[in-house]
Amino acid sequence: MAKKTKFIFITGGVVSGLGKGIASASLGALLESRGLTVTMQKFDPYINVDPGTMNPFQHGEVYVTDDGAETDLDLGHYERFTTVKTSTLSNFTSGKIYDSVIRKERRGDYLGKTIQVIPHITDEIKASIMKGSENVDVALIEIGGTVGDIESLPFLEAIRQLRADVGRENTLYIHLTLVPYIDASGELKTKPTQHSVQKLREIGIQPDILLCRSSHPLTPDVKAKIALFCNIPSNCVMTALDVEHIYDVPILFHREGLDDKVVELLGIWTKDPQLTAWTDLAAKVRNPKGSVTIGIVGKYVHLTDSYKSLNEALRHGGIANNLSVKLDFIDSELLEGNETSACARLQSLDAILVPGGFGERGIEGKIFAIRYAREHKIPFYGICLGMQLAVIEYARNICHLEKANSLEFDANTPHPVISLMEAQKAVHNKGATMRLGKYPCTLGKNTLALKAYGERQIEERHRHRYEFNNDYLTALTSNGLVISGVSEPSGLVEIVEIADHPWFLGCQFHPEFKSKPNQPHPLFAEFVAAAQAFSKRREWEGQKAGPIDVKAEKKAAVSAKAKSA
Repeated sequence: MAKKTKFIFITGGVVSGLGKGIASASLGALLESRGLTVTMQKFDPYINVDPGTMNPFQHGEVYVTDDGAETDLDLGHYERFTTVKTSTLSNFTSGKIYDSVIRKERRGDYLGKTIQVIPHITDEIKASIMKGSENVDVALIEIGGTVGDIESLPFLEAIRQLRADVGRENTLYIHLTLVPYIDASGELKTKPTQHSVQKLREIGIQPDILLCRSSHPLTPDVKAKIALFCNIPSNCVMTALDVEHIYDVPILFHREGLDDKVVELLGIWTKDPQLTAWTDLAAKVRNPKGSVTIGIVGKYVHLTDSYKSLNEALRHGGIANNLSVKLDFIDSELLEGNETSACARLQSLDAILVPGGFGERGIEGKIFAIRYAREHKIPFYGICLGMQLAVIEYARNICHLEKANSLEFDANTPHPVISLMEAQKAVHNKGATMRLGKYPCTLGKNTLALKAYGERQIEERHRHRYEFNNDYLTALTSNGLVISGVSEPSGLVEIVEIADHPWFLGCQFHPEFKSKPNQPHPLFAEFVAAAQAFSKRREWEGQKAGPIDVKAEKKAAVSAKAKSA
């Protein structure tokens, strides 16, 4: 017999960016700690079918699931905080909903009816919710955007209808809102929350619980005032306090009584919450035994949400080593043109990471950072594009293929060490057409990768169109590049290393998507450990890495080339 699922709908008001994703994930973690099974979904109002074609400055990171869906970054929070495995059923946009309805209309599925927002669009939204919520105790449904936005209305209408469809006893509305603190008067102001709830009530949704984001705890008087004007009991008004570390949020919500109130209102019997793992994690995050500084060299550094999963995975690596990880975001374009200033910018780092990305802008700056890390034995980690650029750097400066490049950046390069995947050559549409999702990889013996994973067969998530060109495999490996991971049967190179370097690794996949605070990804744990070892070694030696002697290097390269000839 199928489980009778309970539904929790999370909406947001006043301003965007209040943290609905983390709030939803934290509540999911609390419910799992009580022994309940949960699923989580995100519904976004924008017209794009998915965020895959959107500029990261517009929408932040594109998160990728095992089955190859390009999704909202909040799905990363869901997977990091809970045991939920997200999929194509976990993220829906207005574009995806309308596309499905229009395709049905073209097939004649509606038998000649006039297609309208109500009931056809709202029915499609409800069907998507139900399909993604099967056989679990609780389904948490986050509605993106802000109450009052015109594009959110079909989603809010759909969740309003669902209460009538599945029963009041099986639904709960949680509204995350803002209670700002005005320094000049020393007051918490409740009016924005009152207006936000009023907007919800105008469309027929009365919130059951209010999560009030604030820099200060809400006093009993403030909670009573909000309760009076928003028509809910005062014990259903809870502080969502600003915290230094996001992994404190589940404990904070539990202290506010959120999970107790949720199970009470939904009529669920559960065991007491088991929160030892979260309290231990919070204590470890607050009390590190040291710190390392890792430079992230990219072109989206002015919006760090562009690398959200990556940032968290690095912090997880710090947790695994009892370290605080300080992230130094470096605009790769600023490393181009002046090698002296570029060296000065990099020399204080304990490790360097070049993340994924697309497009030619800032590429030479990233290649310079990779070369600097290789020359000065600084731990280096390249992910997706970062691995491809490490191959280009090695081809140019070690294999003397001076104009080596990727076909993505130079269609006329004489040495395309990175080339377009064969399966991509006939692709014209940009959305959801990359090599996406989970693929297997076999690790080589006596490699950094095998040491980290501890097993030879792994699976990781991908998002790319270009790949290592196997026509250059012999040229690169004969000059010392180590191929430490290969995807079979395609033969795609997945991981590269340098044997005579303390820690230099590039991977074609995105391991950050599978890292959790209590289960740090092994590559990030090993990378942070290498950063700590480098920091200690440099401290012991009492010196910092110096600038690259460009003239001496070119002279040595010419000499080596003449000898080989």
